[in-house]
Amino acid sequence: MSIQQIAFLILLGAVSFLAFKRYSRLRRNILLGKETNLEANSGQRWKNVLLVAFGQKKMFKNWIPAILHFFIYAAFVITQIELIEIIIDGIFGTHRFFAPSLGGLYNFIISFIEVLSALALFATIIFLWRRNLLKIPRFKKPEMKGWPTKDANLILIGELLLLTGICCMNGADMVLQDMNANHYYQTGDFAITGWLGPALFGGMSESGLIAVERFGWWLHITVVFAFLIYLTYSKHLHVILAFPNVFFARIKSRGEMTNMPEIMNEVKSMMGLIPEEEVSTDMTEELPAFGAKDIFELDWRTIMNAYTCTECGRCTNECPANITGKQLSPRKILMDIRDRVEEVSDNIDTGKVEMVDGKYDDGKSLFDYISKEELYACTACNACVEACPVMIDPLAPILEMRRYDILSESAGPKDWLPMFNSIEQVGAVWQMPDARDKWTEQLNKKES
Repeated sequence: MSIQQIAFLILLGAVSFLAFKRYSRLRRNILLGKETNLEANSGQRWKNVLLVAFGQKKMFKNWIPAILHFFIYAAFVITQIELIEIIIDGIFGTHRFFAPSLGGLYNFIISFIEVLSALALFATIIFLWRRNLLKIPRFKKPEMKGWPTKDANLILIGELLLLTGICCMNGADMVLQDMNANHYYQTGDFAITGWLGPALFGGMSESGLIAVERFGWWLHITVVFAFLIYLTYSKHLHVILAFPNVFFARIKSRGEMTNMPEIMNEVKSMMGLIPEEEVSTDMTEELPAFGAKDIFELDWRTIMNAYTCTECGRCTNECPANITGKQLSPRKILMDIRDRVEEVSDNIDTGKVEMVDGKYDDGKSLFDYISKEELYACTACNACVEACPVMIDPLAPILEMRRYDILSESAGPKDWLPMFNSIEQVGAVWQMPDARDKWTEQLNKKES
């Protein structure tokens, strides 16, 4: 076994251990949310995965960034074929393991990957320009200052390193094949490095070319492994979570809100829509939890939404409250939820705060991250939900936190209190001197 094989196996083992640890923690964090009943419609769910997650359907509402994103996305997916080969080569000490068995098809696959990589390079440069020089407004919102902007740039720089690795690996390989070097299987010229390789490395010695080829190979696999771990710290986790997030997303109508039966029946009773005797009056019954104060009262799908958020800002860009200058940013809501989950997770892992009887209390809650001004600026129009390319629902946590504030804390905007009082007193949202059903008395008289 060669030194390179040993080094690769050590690296693979270390990365596998760290990845298992980080992704297990991620799963635990998502499941900190409460259980939920999923709508039984697996056919629609798989259709959403194919069209929205794989097909990028919702991205194409804006064609230019959609096409650029598709270049990177397609390169990411198809390059996994070459990545599998690199891992096999690293373990067994082979070189281009699939080439002898695939023949001409191998040349086509690698050439196709190179073309996609070139398109991805073009898209990466454009995205760096858009984020750092063009200053698109949705990338310059207050919540994007600091780490979120650095995170996006780090990933784009990582993509440049990946493409550099492929160029060095395949380019030097092409020249070595022309020199009939041992260990380098004759694959034929690849679409791009077939001419770029000789142009860049044509005058080098065999030993120098092997060094360049090995440098490209190690650079590529090292960046891939680093990327795998870094994803758990980054908003680019969506490259993995987008698929389960779309599968588990609500499939009800976008405008349909989830009601609490206890509250709904009480309001119906006050408005005379159901007989009072049908409403439970058992004072020994335990009151249900109203809304969400912290992450533990949120649906686990909402926490997965927060980790899946791409921070693209399309939700905030479409939000009418944000457009009119109000403080609300749906993107920030999800980023705040994710930050709170990470804070709770760190406290649990370090033993700073212990779970007692399955309950957690560090004296803080989501309301320390998200202001009431943000929550009550929401018009519940669902524009943010419709805009999200990976079917995230920013409205759900907003409604749950508002429910907690109003029903558990008896709080809420002062402007809303007359409406609540009116519903309780006369069964209508507007104050009226007469009962809301008085108009039916004249109809009854006419009929009689």
